[in-house]
Amino acid sequence: MELKIAGVVKESIVDGRGIRYTVFTQGCPHHCPGCHNPQTWDFEGGKVISPGELFEDFQKDPILKGMTFSGGEPFCQPEPLTELAKLVHQAGKDVTVFTGWTYEQLLEKNDPAVNALLEQTDVLIDGPFLMEQRNLELRFRGSENQRLIDMNKTREEGHIVLLPEE
Repeated sequence: MELKIAGVVKESIVDGRGIRYTVFTQGCPHHCPGCHNPQTWDFEGGKVISPGELFEDFQKDPILKGMTFSGGEPFCQPEPLTELAKLVHQAGKDVTVFTGWTYEQLLEKNDPAVNALLEQTDVLIDGPFLMEQRNLELRFRGSENQRLIDMNKTREEGHIVLLPEE
């Protein structure tokens, strides 16, 4: 299985809780005005790599708390990211996923591959970047509409549970 990526940041402190290995997927349909990563929009760009290769690189750094999937739009490549997320979980680490869709929109797709990636997600940061709601003081996101969803508690409780602002 192959994944198309724009690149990785091996030790990030801005893409989720703790020190994270961030994978920037290639390809995004949202094209949000003011996007932080417009170079990731083109579905033809980037490079191809296997989830296993990314996981091998991830394992080299013992201080990492987990892995983050950013973009581009990770839910445009749910199958290889689900495979990668399973490896991360088997290593006892967590998975954060950024998406330009809302959680509700992802559920409405009723797509088994999308649902499988949601099942492997510990924290979902959802919603498009909206320039008119831009806020540089928010943790891990760029605009007020974006939410930090605790997916484990959301699955447990049957409704959206947001992470507290720390």
